[in-house]
Amino acid sequence: MKKLCCLFFVTFFIFCSSISFAGEISNQLSKESIIEKIQKKRVIRIGMSTFVPWAMKDKQGRLIGFEIDVAKKLAHDMGVKAEFIPTSWSGIIPALLTGKFDVIIGGMGITPKRNLKVNFTMPYEFSGMSMVASRAKAKGFSTLADFNKKNVTIAVRMGTTAEISVRKFMPNAKLKMFDNESEALQELVLGRVYAVVSSAPMPVFYALKYPKRLFIPLKENFTKEPIGFAIRKGDYDALNYFNNWILYTQSQGFFKDKKAYWFESKKWESLVK
Repeated sequence: MKKLCCLFFVTFFIFCSSISFAGEISNQLSKESIIEKIQKKRVIRIGMSTFVPWAMKDKQGRLIGFEIDVAKKLAHDMGVKAEFIPTSWSGIIPALLTGKFDVIIGGMGITPKRNLKVNFTMPYEFSGMSMVASRAKAKGFSTLADFNKKNVTIAVRMGTTAEISVRKFMPNAKLKMFDNESEALQELVLGRVYAVVSSAPMPVFYALKYPKRLFIPLKENFTKEPIGFAIRKGDYDALNYFNNWILYTQSQGFFKDKKAYWFESKKWESLVK
């Protein structure tokens, strides 16, 4: 009986110690979360890259766009200031991992490959690949098969899901890669490439901007991809907060209203022209 009692107390002691140890780890993780750091510093550092109409500069050089509004809303709800850190898209994930900023809010598509390096929140928006083409070079083109030829050159932004999409759906076409969309579109306007593949609705805007030179060859987007915030791995407190913020903000109609303004209207064009 004594042995049984001793065994019970030893087991109970180990159990309590385990709970205490787990609690200490939980508290430590909570303290190390970027949520805690953001609240202490009163600033959330946001990694982003310019991409019409997700994020761009107005006539005064100020950042505006769908993602900018989303990030500012997040900062406001957290009671902190939003600090935007423009970063080359090809290096944006390495910059996040080295602590250059706290979160990526930049129209980043959720992909398995990226997910190996970072954690994604639940989607707060969906995008898809679209294409804007040269009227002169791609005259009569109306399908992906028309562009999937060895003599066709397509421009994309390096390191984006646009690059992945072209390699998958138009493997025979030649790829010309650039650090940003403006360079790729400049090549198209100058007639040096057949088309530019990018996330909607950017291709439509440029087709409207240069109607005599460019057109939209495909009636619909040829992919659909979820868009999420990206954070460093292991920060479950931050992941929990951002996911719940997205759910709440979505229920208030914020994303729907901003999508209607930035993606389905031209009301903002005067701000950048």
